[in-house]
Amino acid sequence: MGKDYYSVLGVSKNASEDEIKKAYKKAALKWHPDRNLGKKEEAEAKFKEISEAYEVLSDSKKRQIYDQFGEEGLKQGPPPTGPEAGNFHFNFGPGMSSGGFRASDPFNIFQQFFGGMGGMGGSGFNMHTEDDDEDDFGSQFGGFSFGGGGPRGRQVKPRKAKPITQLFYCTLEELYKGVVKKLKINKSITEDNGTTKTESKIIEINVRPGWKAGTKVTFPGEGNRVPGVEPADMIFVLQERPHEFYKREGNNLVYSTTITLVQALTGLKLSLPTLDGKTISENVRDVIYPGYELVLRGKGMPISKEPGQYGNMIVRFNIKFPKSLTDDQKASIKNLFTNVTF
Repeated sequence: MGKDYYSVLGVSKNASEDEIKKAYKKAALKWHPDRNLGKKEEAEAKFKEISEAYEVLSDSKKRQIYDQFGEEGLKQGPPPTGPEAGNFHFNFGPGMSSGGFRASDPFNIFQQFFGGMGGMGGSGFNMHTEDDDEDDFGSQFGGFSFGGGGPRGRQVKPRKAKPITQLFYCTLEELYKGVVKKLKINKSITEDNGTTKTESKIIEINVRPGWKAGTKVTFPGEGNRVPGVEPADMIFVLQERPHEFYKREGNNLVYSTTITLVQALTGLKLSLPTLDGKTISENVRDVIYPGYELVLRGKGMPISKEPGQYGNMIVRFNIKFPKSLTDDQKASIKNLFTNVTF
């Protein structure tokens, strides 16, 4: 059996012209070889098959021949003459000859399809497929430039090197107030003649108050340069340095302190250093039991996406018990707790 072009595009046999175009657009973007570098052979085969299916089904004459005689009839040429031929007659058009249909270059079909979509031909384009469950095509490839030079009559921008990831570090104080980090990058530049040189550059990262570990900052095209390859993007990933007093949990700051059993039962005054150099004084009158937390609202980290808003400061207590008690001390404690409600 020949190919089922309708299945290739995922459309029904009575699909409209618009449905066929939309199906081709989605499939061609998904399987374009430049988008599937890790499975290039599979992508090239799929891309060719998708293009061939679109070329046939988008042309009313080819589609009519295919619907009646299938792929073999389409490619082998006209059906036999005589009574068995019925009333069908071939009218050869583009892609057809007396020897039958021959598929066009899939990249030319891609060029003709997207180059004719208004404002996307000539000097290149960045395509955003909002109506498809696909990523931004332009952001993946850096755009296409179609022209008359190069193999198969197309010009494609050099493939982009894989992104380079580098860590950079900030203290909690820097993340609380915001800071400009200046980082030096060294990249090698290989010229067309094979000579290599090293270039140094200082880049600045404007760290906003409240940024979290894992925040990524991208500098497009700042990677090493090699002829025929578009330089990689540099991606800097924020890491948080451990703090002497605080641990960060989301937008909250957690302060852990050790107190005596007496303090836990009778209360205490806390002095808490803040990340902006101040001190918070807090009188704790509650009985502090295991698992108790003191929450100071609005005293945590800035919320980067909500200017003026802050998380909380959470104080956690480690209660220190006496290592030993005399019999008299134990008796006194029992007397003290005679009428206490637990």
